[in-house]
Amino acid sequence: MTYSIEFRPIVLKSLKRFPKKDLVRIKKKVEELGQNLPTPNITKMKGNNSFHKVRTGNYRIIYEIHESKVVILIVKIGHRKDVYKDL
Repeated sequence: MTYSIEFRPIVLKSLKRFPKKDLVRIKKKVEELGQNLPTPNITKMKGNNSFHKVRTGNYRIIYEIHESKVVILIVKIGHRKDVYKDL
Protein backbone atom coordinates (compact mmCIF):
# COMPACT_ATOMS: atom_id res chain seq x y z
CA MET A 1 0.00 0.00 0.00
CA THR A 2 1.33 3.45 -0.87
CA TYR A 3 1.15 6.20 1.70
CA SER A 4 1.07 9.89 0.92
CA ILE A 5 3.64 12.01 2.75
CA GLU A 6 2.81 15.21 4.60
CA PHE A 7 5.21 17.51 6.42
CA ARG A 8 4.66 19.81 9.36
CA PRO A 9 5.51 23.38 8.30
CA ILE A 10 8.41 23.60 10.77
CA VAL A 11 10.01 20.55 9.12
CA LEU A 12 10.00 22.16 5.69
CA LYS A 13 11.57 25.27 7.18
CA SER A 14 14.29 23.27 8.95
CA LEU A 15 15.25 21.37 5.78
CA LYS A 16 16.76 24.54 4.31
CA ARG A 17 19.72 24.44 6.70
CA PHE A 18 20.85 20.86 5.94
CA PRO A 19 23.84 20.18 3.66
CA LYS A 20 22.81 19.30 0.10
CA LYS A 21 24.23 15.75 0.09
CA ASP A 22 22.35 14.94 3.31
CA LEU A 23 19.19 16.52 1.90
CA VAL A 24 19.34 14.16 -1.08
CA ARG A 25 19.67 11.16 1.23
CA ILE A 26 16.79 12.37 3.42
CA LYS A 27 14.55 12.92 0.39
CA LYS A 28 15.28 9.42 -0.88
CA LYS A 29 14.45 7.89 2.52
CA VAL A 30 11.17 9.84 2.78
CA GLU A 31 10.15 8.58 -0.66
CA GLU A 32 10.99 5.02 0.42
CA LEU A 33 8.76 5.47 3.49
CA GLY A 34 5.79 6.27 1.28
CA GLN A 35 6.38 3.28 -1.00
CA ASN A 36 7.54 0.67 1.48
CA LEU A 37 6.66 1.35 5.11
CA PRO A 38 9.00 -0.41 7.59
CA THR A 39 7.45 -2.70 10.17
CA PRO A 40 5.74 -0.35 12.67
CA ASN A 41 6.61 -2.42 15.75
CA ILE A 42 10.33 -2.11 14.92
CA THR A 43 10.33 1.65 14.24
CA LYS A 44 8.02 2.62 17.14
CA MET A 45 9.66 4.95 19.65
CA LYS A 46 9.57 4.05 23.33
CA GLY A 47 7.17 5.81 25.62
CA ASN A 48 3.55 6.82 25.48
CA ASN A 49 3.49 8.45 22.04
CA SER A 50 2.56 7.67 18.44
CA PHE A 51 5.95 8.48 16.93
CA HIS A 52 8.11 6.24 14.78
CA LYS A 53 11.70 6.84 13.70
CA VAL A 54 13.92 5.87 10.83
CA ARG A 55 17.65 6.38 10.43
CA THR A 56 19.30 8.22 7.53
CA GLY A 57 23.03 8.52 8.09
CA ASN A 58 23.52 10.87 11.05
CA TYR A 59 19.96 12.15 10.74
CA ARG A 60 16.69 10.78 12.08
CA ILE A 61 13.22 11.16 10.60
CA ILE A 62 10.45 11.17 13.21
CA TYR A 63 6.98 10.46 11.82
CA GLU A 64 3.43 9.40 12.65
CA ILE A 65 1.38 6.86 10.72
CA HIS A 66 -2.28 7.73 10.11
CA GLU A 67 -3.79 4.47 8.87
CA SER A 68 -7.31 5.83 8.39
CA LYS A 69 -6.13 8.55 5.99
CA VAL A 70 -3.23 6.50 4.53
CA VAL A 71 -0.85 9.34 5.41
CA ILE A 72 2.61 9.53 6.94
CA LEU A 73 3.09 12.83 8.78
CA ILE A 74 6.74 13.84 9.09
CA VAL A 75 6.99 15.44 12.53
CA LYS A 76 10.69 16.25 12.79
CA ILE A 77 13.96 15.72 10.91
CA GLY A 78 17.27 16.44 12.59
CA HIS A 79 20.73 15.35 13.60
CA ARG A 80 20.77 12.35 15.88
CA LYS A 81 22.34 14.26 18.78
CA ASP A 82 19.42 16.67 19.23
CA VAL A 83 16.41 15.43 17.23
CA TYR A 84 14.78 13.84 20.27
CA LYS A 85 14.73 17.07 22.31
CA ASP A 86 11.35 18.83 22.55
CA LEU A 87 9.23 15.98 21.19
